[in-house]
Amino acid sequence: MEEKRRYERLPIKLKLEVSNLFKQDTPPIHVDEDTEIEVFDISKAGIGFMSDVELPIGYYFNATLEFETTDEIILSVVKILYRAPISSAGFRYGCEFVGLPSMYDHIFEEYGDSVHEHEN
Repeated sequence: MEEKRRYERLPIKLKLEVSNLFKQDTPPIHVDEDTEIEVFDISKAGIGFMSDVELPIGYYFNATLEFETTDEIILSVVKILYRAPISSAGFRYGCEFVGLPSMYDHIFEEYGDSVHEHEN
């Protein structure tokens, strides 16, 4: 099957907190602080994560990402593009970064290099 993604997805383990979801002309949705979100892959274009909470498609949230391989932190807005159920354990989500500056590209490249080094 032909890969259609623009950027390589890299495996990653990190926790992400979502407190509020927002969408233009819609009141924000508050998400329970105890909601666990586990990011399983990342690319320059977006992230994939799992959660036991059903989040609405088309909504946005603020994300803070901190990589183990660098001291830099990425602050970005993320848009939820799709949701798929994964048994009774919750949902799998695909999201895109909105307006992520290219100045962060080097972080993804460095992280990708470190992932590939550990594979060899």
